[in-house]
Amino acid sequence: VRDPAFMAQVARWSASGVAAPWPAAGTGAWVGVPTMNAVVREMADQHDVTFGWHVRGLVRREGDWHLAGETGDGERSQKGPFDAVVVSLPPEQASAIVALHDLSLASTALAARSQPCWTGMFAFEDRLPCKADTVREAGLISWAARNGAKPGRKGPETWVVQASPHWSTQHIEDGADAVAQALLAALGEALGMVLPTPVVASAHRWRYAMSTGSNLGALWSPQSKIGICGDWLLGPRVENAWISGRTLATQMMARTPQEVA
Repeated sequence: VRDPAFMAQVARWSASGVAAPWPAAGTGAWVGVPTMNAVVREMADQHDVTFGWHVRGLVRREGDWHLAGETGDGERSQKGPFDAVVVSLPPEQASAIVALHDLSLASTALAARSQPCWTGMFAFEDRLPCKADTVREAGLISWAARNGAKPGRKGPETWVVQASPHWSTQHIEDGADAVAQALLAALGEALGMVLPTPVVASAHRWRYAMSTGSNLGALWSPQSKIGICGDWLLGPRVENAWISGRTLATQMMARTPQEVA
């Protein structure tokens, strides 16, 4: 945590019991408790949020915005009307969803590029007999962490292993099973031990995981009333995602205080 405003927000989350310091990850590191999505739940409880509904496109009708989407079962519908639209997606996806309505915003987003990240999840019967709770920049590993070292965590011994952007790009189309085995072997090498067979081993490909950042902060068009925010507009940190969203909100309310709700 570096930004003063974000520090104040983290302090409020901490007071609410949904965030706590994580000393093993270094000075200034925080995590959600008891899980990472606790912070999201805390924020969502204060608003009318719809989950499990995939937005497929934007529809402009009689000066208002409507969202076209579908449920996981494929049931299609529209939601609206809305005064404005905020898109908080990776640049490749943000560009696609606004392209028909604001070419300038779409072009700016399209100029940014995300890097992928293969992430492995491993669970073991017993705690691994190693002192390290985290691994940084070791071979193909960018970051790995023992989940139980995070505050408020319970349950079996689990590790999350993130591959480097370079390795993830090279192996972007590999099968998940093969990637999981490669990450498991890399974890054992980094910890300097022969790992026992995990009871659970899986890998997930985040195709649009990280970006280098553009220093734009946020994108807002008072003409189309479309805004775009996300960490890729500043840099690959949760903190930057929060700052970008706050920046966009400020721009929207400053430009059209009576029109945007």
